[in-house]
Amino acid sequence: MQPINTALCSYGMSGHVFHAPFISVNPNFNLYGVLERTKNEAQKKYPNVKIFRDFELMLADDSIELVVVNTPNVTHYDFAKKAINAGKNVIVEKPFTASVAEAEELIQLAKAKNVIISVYHNRRFDSDFKTVQKVLKDGLLGTIVEAEIHYDRYDPVLSYKVHKETSTPGVGSIYDLGSHLIDQALVLFGMPLAVSADLDAFRPNSQVGDYFNLHLFYPSHRVILKSSYYVREALPGNIFHGTKGSFIKTKADVQEQELQSGKLPNSKDWGTESTKDQGLLHTEIDGKIIKEYIPTLKGDYMEFYNGMYDALRHNKQVPVSAEEGMNVIKIIEAALKSDKERKVIELS
Repeated sequence: MQPINTALCSYGMSGHVFHAPFISVNPNFNLYGVLERTKNEAQKKYPNVKIFRDFELMLADDSIELVVVNTPNVTHYDFAKKAINAGKNVIVEKPFTASVAEAEELIQLAKAKNVIISVYHNRRFDSDFKTVQKVLKDGLLGTIVEAEIHYDRYDPVLSYKVHKETSTPGVGSIYDLGSHLIDQALVLFGMPLAVSADLDAFRPNSQVGDYFNLHLFYPSHRVILKSSYYVREALPGNIFHGTKGSFIKTKADVQEQELQSGKLPNSKDWGTESTKDQGLLHTEIDGKIIKEYIPTLKGDYMEFYNGMYDALRHNKQVPVSAEEGMNVIKIIEAALKSDKERKVIELS
């Protein structure tokens, strides 16, 4: 079958780090075009790529089958809507949209236009998360009682990217980092019964949130999701406690670092963590107490693009559905409401 001609809506960090490398080395895709208003950065790396100065002109190109909306968060809805109306299949960077209402509209529009839409929640394919999934799937901890997932960093300086530091819908760490953690929690446990949240901004002169502490309430366990820009010495990013034991592991996926160094995702040892970052399993198996470090699975964001190929060419399910992307926004909206009203928000 013909490779899928794919176009990127921008070539900032998201474009040149998280999308272009995977599209360019996957034989089932062709990096056909990139929207760059004034520069030609994509062409320096990919000489055969077509540069578009205008989004509408890009959408008018009938050769393009798939559009990646990787623009600033607040523009996701507008760009995706235009692409869908142009009859293009769409990948929308996380967070899907700034509101549930926008997400619902895009889902219905994609159905009406008979196009495929997916959300790029690539952190499902991180090495640490894949390892956590296996530990839970294998029942090594018994019934989960408490899970805590962190996405911390030490970055007290405001970003030079103005759109990231301007108080507009869809902006702030709850959308940027929180959407990753929320999606992982929903993959593992489904939608919670209720949400409680504490959100704040601690960096000097910050107009947007840079701290969150979310509690997701489930019938038999609790999930805590945390992030701060003032963590110089990071705690383990994955802490899972069950009726039989615990699993504790750093948040150490290497793919982003590899991509930023120029390494390509078709490399032999792609996504392989150092053994020093292996997770500690302390549990009971067949009456025997086990306390040991276990191997980490390889991370691979290419799994997302392979899933998109299967969806477009073989009518399979997309790797991340738009409904799943919308559920993340439902949690974020509940968190914003909880923080504002200082109370637990029940989900319908």
